[in-house]
Amino acid sequence: IQQVFKQLFYMINAMALNNLLLRKDVCSWSTGMQLRFNISQLEEWLRGKNLQQSGAAQTLEPLIQAAQLLQLKKKTSEDAEAICSLCTSLTTQQIVKILNLYTPVNEFEERVTVAFIRNIQKQLQERNDPPQLLLDFKHMFPVLFPFNPSAITMDSIHLPASLNLDFLNKV
Repeated sequence: IQQVFKQLFYMINAMALNNLLLRKDVCSWSTGMQLRFNISQLEEWLRGKNLQQSGAAQTLEPLIQAAQLLQLKKKTSEDAEAICSLCTSLTTQQIVKILNLYTPVNEFEERVTVAFIRNIQKQLQERNDPPQLLLDFKHMFPVLFPFNPSAITMDSIHLPASLNLDFLNKV
């Protein structure tokens, strides 16, 4: 069950983040607030179902960071440093794309300046990120089957003759 929810939450993360990276109309402060609220609801549901050890919440980390990126101030070099230290699960390309798509919803917000985006790129140039913008929503985590040892000892096993396993010898 834990593995199923980890996979499901990864797919939610990938689809939501890919939509954010492809749609200018959703890159705003209010969308960041809504995303963060929805993610907290998912995290609370996981805790309520005792699934916090499944790794499902960790698969949402890029989306959480993207939501926080939309909510942060984007003016000074201190803001740029905060963004660079906060967005460790996002690639440089993803951060820059979200900043380029950022669209102010009301008159209190301002567009992200080109100088600010260049500052971010300069600070993040040392990262060795994969040159990938979108997440692969078809990625599958490996299925792990836990080993459950049997209480039956090998000495007590009787092999019926009808199985024609005479070539096996008890040691």
